[in-house]
Amino acid sequence: MTQKLHIIGGGMAGAEAAWQAANAGVPVVLHEMRPSVETFAHRTGNLAEMVCSNSFRSDDDEQNAVGLLHWEMRAANGLIMEMADRHALPAGSALAVDRDPFAEDVTKRLKAHPLVSVDYGEITDLPQDGHWIIATGPLTSGALAESIRSETGADSLAFFDAIAPIIYAESIDMDKAWMQSRYDKGDTEEERKAYLNCPMDKEGYESFIDALLAAEKTEFKEGETAGYFDGCLPIEVMAERGRETLRFGPMKPVGLTNAHAPEDKPYAVVQLRRDNALGTLYNIVGFQTKMKYGAQTEVLRRIPGLENAQFARLGGIHRNTFINSPTLLDDQLRLKSRPNLRFAGQITGVEGYVESAAMGLLAGRMAAAEILGTTIQTPPADTAMGALVRHITGGAEAKTFQPMNVNFGLFRPIDGLKGGRRGRKDRYKAYTDRAKTAWQQWLDAP
Repeated sequence: MTQKLHIIGGGMAGAEAAWQAANAGVPVVLHEMRPSVETFAHRTGNLAEMVCSNSFRSDDDEQNAVGLLHWEMRAANGLIMEMADRHALPAGSALAVDRDPFAEDVTKRLKAHPLVSVDYGEITDLPQDGHWIIATGPLTSGALAESIRSETGADSLAFFDAIAPIIYAESIDMDKAWMQSRYDKGDTEEERKAYLNCPMDKEGYESFIDALLAAEKTEFKEGETAGYFDGCLPIEVMAERGRETLRFGPMKPVGLTNAHAPEDKPYAVVQLRRDNALGTLYNIVGFQTKMKYGAQTEVLRRIPGLENAQFARLGGIHRNTFINSPTLLDDQLRLKSRPNLRFAGQITGVEGYVESAAMGLLAGRMAAAEILGTTIQTPPADTAMGALVRHITGGAEAKTFQPMNVNFGLFRPIDGLKGGRRGRKDRYKAYTDRAKTAWQQWLDAP
């Protein structure tokens, strides 16, 4: 009888790992502590629940590294990408997802699989025997995190992560806001109007920055010294780095024309993206925040069009833990000191929904192969997944290891291609062409 694979954590990585292993013919027990043990950010007990954002970022598989990662996961029969495509929302060239039906369908598909069972309850200690994948994500429970620290002999690294507010669409003043994707990107009218835009003049922007900087914010507990992940900075932290920082970040006005006053060029623009298929909810793009709840409503209602905004969810901040993978994991994602334990997802030091699911995909396939008596080689470093694995298992400097999104800076250079902005398009296309060939060869290998 085939041994079972146990997976701790039913987020993006755990769900994908379970799907891949079960499809390889290995029985899987997926352990999820929610809803009996709640977290700061989750609202349900569904598997693969999205909490920070509803975006999988760019879907361009020729010019963007995360788009290439989408392509690799689709080619590998990835459950997360299949469900993301099924529940996609208009978002220009990005892939945004209707988060609740997405998680509901992931849960249904896994529970319907004859080789998958879901065990609800908290696991507080690292298991001693059997084949396990630890995919507990950024909100690993305190008891299990302590067990991991005890085993690894060192404190886990940590940073702070933030989530953005979500607003009821009916409370947005469309006499001031308008629908438009930046530079009118999109193949359909719906895609070209995928974002809701709120314009600011210079005086309004300056007043907003003043209020943002003065707002009461959540303070960290004594002894918490972790920093922030640069890809998910709270807006207050960006503003503290310079008054114009937000105008060159999430509030940049370029590529947008105010439909109500085409001749007036906005000084800054706040964008909102649809958060569900019904179009009843919108999240404020790039507006992760650590402002206290009362301050959030007061400051955000200064944005033109949001004066009467009603919030379905306010933003917040939480501690995000991850292990020092370059010193602890081998290239099969196994803990060197306990090879029966694999790690997957954000706890390994990748950042983002797609990257987390990708590490789950690999861990699930690698664990299944081992249980079945074979070995799957680590994907070539020229692929997006291979580049990520190489980075977290030895390519990064252990002393300064920090969470990382997939990006072309992790890829081996291609000889003969010119650098600089003019050559970037050709270079990125060459990276993706090379990666797709290598990935398909890896998938086809016996």
